Amino acid sequence: MIGRNDPCWCGSEKKFKKCHFPLEENRSKSLKDKYLKQYKIRIKSPEEIQGIREASRLASSILDKTCQMAKKGVTTLELNNFAHELHLQAGAIPAPLHYGKPPYPKSICTSLNEVICHGFPDETPLKEGDILNIDVTAYYKGFYGDCSRMVLIGEVDEPKARVVDVSYEALMRAIAILKPGIPISLIGETIESYAHSKNCSVVYQFVGHGVGCAFHENPQIPHCRNKSGILLVPGMTFTIEPMINAGVSDAVIDPFNKWTARTKDGAPSAQWEHTLLITEEGYEILTTWERSL
Repeated sequence: MIGRNDPCWCGSEKKFKKCHFPLEENRSKSLKDKYLKQYKIRIKSPEEIQGIREASRLASSILDKTCQMAKKGVTTLELNNFAHELHLQAGAIPAPLHYGKPPYPKSICTSLNEVICHGFPDETPLKEGDILNIDVTAYYKGFYGDCSRMVLIGEVDEPKARVVDVSYEALMRAIAILKPGIPISLIGETIESYAHSKNCSVVYQFVGHGVGCAFHENPQIPHCRNKSGILLVPGMTFTIEPMINAGVSDAVIDPFNKWTARTKDGAPSAQWEHTLLITEEGYEILTTWERSL
């Protein structure tokens, strides 16, 4: 990337800052203004990106440590309390706690088997054959990092193993296409095409989202086929978090807690999530967890 004091790319023999840099700076400002006004999308500054990067790394560290604790016999509430303490030790706040209406009551989400997302940690012990999604969002020094991973408890059956694998591969295939100039719709097209090829379905009621300066920002990132023509540009930060079902795609919201989403037919569901940055050249994965199963 050309620096301000480097020779300008145009061959004028002037420094970049004395030649084309002001024009490019103005063009960048114009793009930021357009996206904020037209789409309510905040294009992040270098300083904001660094803050989001640090929050994302912390969220990933908390997620990794919590996943390592997820073993047969451990309750999801114990996982929640462990993750909560890790946030406090790092000087961070667990973003889900008291978020939304009604207020979410816990510090992380723990979604077991047929639970698609927003599962409440409770006294349920993990058992052989379970699959579990753990979702962590850390608010750290004014910025947010958001990520989730799957954990397998012992040997799991074929439908569970399949949705875990398909959801991970769908996420990574969607990330691989990211670059400035592509429409958001291509993300959902990539995910749904792959999921259907593996006899799985994609949850359409929930989406990825902008993140960083707020917990949830624009743009929405649908994981199924859609018509969003918004083009990706450098400085956008958002999550991709495909929720893949072994059965039908529909989610049913718990009528009592108003949060927990389950598959309509009771089939298993899986999800993996990264926070991402669009760069001049392509993308950067800001969350640093790696698959270990």
